[in-house]
Amino acid sequence: MRAAILEAFGRPLVVRSVPDPVIGTGEVVVDVAAAPVLSYTHEIISNARRYPIEPPLVLGCGAIGRVRATGPDATRLAIGDWVFCDPMVRSRDDARDPDITLQGWSTRGTGGLKLARHHHDGPFATQIRVPTENAIAIGPIDPADAPQWASLCLSLVPYGGWLAGRLAPGETVAVSGATGHFGSAAVAVAIAMGAARVVAPGRNTRVLADLVSRFGERVTPVTLCGDAGEDTARIASAAGPIDVVLDLLPPSVSTQVVRAAAMAVRRRGRIVLMGGVGMLGGDDLALPYPWIMRNDISIIGQWMYPPSAVPSLVALVRAGLLALDLDDVTTFPLEQANDAIAHAAEHGGAFRMTVIAP
Repeated sequence: MRAAILEAFGRPLVVRSVPDPVIGTGEVVVDVAAAPVLSYTHEIISNARRYPIEPPLVLGCGAIGRVRATGPDATRLAIGDWVFCDPMVRSRDDARDPDITLQGWSTRGTGGLKLARHHHDGPFATQIRVPTENAIAIGPIDPADAPQWASLCLSLVPYGGWLAGRLAPGETVAVSGATGHFGSAAVAVAIAMGAARVVAPGRNTRVLADLVSRFGERVTPVTLCGDAGEDTARIASAAGPIDVVLDLLPPSVSTQVVRAAAMAVRRRGRIVLMGGVGMLGGDDLALPYPWIMRNDISIIGQWMYPPSAVPSLVALVRAGLLALDLDDVTTFPLEQANDAIAHAAEHGGAFRMTVIAP
């Protein structure tokens, strides 16, 4: 098969022929149809994000494809089925607290790194081998729609956050980072889940206006001024009491911005932290202890999403509640993987997606 390989940090990917993946018990081989290229992929390659991965490896994070081969434990998957290749691989020897690796992308802890040495290679290739439970059937699709279906990889992250925050229909929420790549997806997912109002704070007035034009009066934009106290007041007063605040801001953003949105939540509200702020150093979030305690605030850290999130998100798509055609998708062949990565870096942001279609 052909694959785009990160041979060493700081070097472009090398596209070359490699042996086909060999299936084992409890595994599935999938022909990759579409793999999203996240906007910060170049930061993985340069090691600017300092992700604990070990080159050489085939890069990528999640994919849409068709089953090529199954192991003896697959009782329902059949060759040719369309599946989402969930990159979030969990160890099978500790159901209570499994080690986790994002296949082809990142790991958590020493156990996750050990797991990644087997489930090593991602989907920037013509084929990928995944654990059986990570090849999740999505039902029949038009092959031409595979790049749009790859947006599941993007929507799943905020969906996991809303699930962790126990978002209920009719609630009012705020998305910290609403004008960004994952934040704009969080707005769409919240509306699909029945949020009555989504407060969208940000400085990019063009994207804020676009959110309103796409989703109507259920989105309330808030233009941030940079003063933490004033920004908190603006967010808190935009659309009535805020039940849940979801933060998805990247590592480059100051904790002050996170804090401004978090402290706009109502009494007994929930704050879900999913972004990268502080991962590369800098100030702590430092939310006030008395404010948390006296207002019964729940603070929830959430990395990615639970296993059940994929089929339930697919159900939202199939029900017509979450549209897959929100994103402007640009597709590249595998042989142009480095061009795709450069394009993703230059054309990131709200409702833009770059896809490699092997």
